[in-house]
Amino acid sequence: MVGVTSTSRRLDRSAVGKGAGRLDCDVLVIGAGVVGLSTAYALTRRAPGTRVTVLEKEPGPARHQTGRNSGVIHSGIYYPPGSLKARFALRGAAEMVKFCAEHGIPHQVTGKLIVATEHEELPRLHALIQRGRQHGIPVRELGPAQISEREPHVRGLAAIHVGTTGVCDYVAVTRQLARLVRDADADVRYGAAGQVTVIDRRPGRGVAVRTADGTVLRARALVNCAGLHCDSVARLAGDTPQARILPFRGEYAELVPEREHLVRGLVYPVPDPAFPFLGVHLTRGVHGGVHLGPNAVPALAREGYTWSAVRPSELAGLAAHPGTWRIARRHWRYGAGEIHRSLSRRSFTAAVRRMLPDVAEADLRPAPAGVRAQAVLRDGTLVDDFLFAEGPHTVHVLNAPSPAATASLPIGREIARRASAVLGDG
Repeated sequence: MVGVTSTSRRLDRSAVGKGAGRLDCDVLVIGAGVVGLSTAYALTRRAPGTRVTVLEKEPGPARHQTGRNSGVIHSGIYYPPGSLKARFALRGAAEMVKFCAEHGIPHQVTGKLIVATEHEELPRLHALIQRGRQHGIPVRELGPAQISEREPHVRGLAAIHVGTTGVCDYVAVTRQLARLVRDADADVRYGAAGQVTVIDRRPGRGVAVRTADGTVLRARALVNCAGLHCDSVARLAGDTPQARILPFRGEYAELVPEREHLVRGLVYPVPDPAFPFLGVHLTRGVHGGVHLGPNAVPALAREGYTWSAVRPSELAGLAAHPGTWRIARRHWRYGAGEIHRSLSRRSFTAAVRRMLPDVAEADLRPAPAGVRAQAVLRDGTLVDDFLFAEGPHTVHVLNAPSPAATASLPIGREIARRASAVLGDG
């Protein structure tokens, strides 16, 4: 991640000229989430000897989207055939399981249920079955009695069991990637040493950045994996991204320990095609405990993990983007319902009870929230797929929400390929 200030994009010419011709590395990667570190890992493996530096404003890796998700290894069943999400999730799920096994990282391939609780959801459930078969994913149709065999406290009209879904510890994955990157002689800088404040690109000189501690670093290419701040980093570099990040806070609850027996594994609702990331699901984590959620409410800051976290300057930027108002006008009913569930534990519990009728308000307690970096176009369209863009000496990752953690290893290779093309290395 990166802290963006009002400082000019242009570095002082004396700072740029000092040591002119000397490069500190080949590629600077901004962001030490799982995508940024997977990219650095892929760069060191693609061309051993490539000098890579990773910059991260936080004191350690995986402090935002990577470390605040449900830990699910997604199968890829939701995503349209041929999309980047489908391609990378299908490949990435298998690779993530293998990576965890090779490095002793906690993981389980549990499978999951996708449960229809209303008759109008049945056609969408059947469409998912067909999509799963198109992808070659093992899916099995279940009736109410079979649902109860797998999840005795879950109720539904019908369900499908998806065999390749699992859970893992993505923070541990990211830390292991950081170790592997450093073992390949890459440099990973945290805190003020990794907080980018200025980016300067000049023909024939590559990219120079200044960090919050005053250090100037020069590289042949820059890779922007800044997640919640990726569009701001693109503008800091002098590019005009086609989308702006609209942050959605996902709020979770968890079952109190004495009620964790209500959920054995992973249970999901049938997704709404308009907002496939909405819908409260039930997740037994790899370290135990059962999370319920998330909902999705507009965050009042890019790192707005609570209602009290407000950054007026970031809100002003969102308010100036026409896509924000268009999506609000188009989908205000969805938004109102999500906000109501955020403010009312009774309403949130009612959403959980659609699949888990035995749960009561007293069974739930708050759990840490996450913020989804969702790219929105000027016309109010939510960007549905991963989105990459190139500028001079630069590769930007402008949309990488879920299933980016699942797909992080193949995504990292794709970004490394693009960075190599920017470098002129093929």
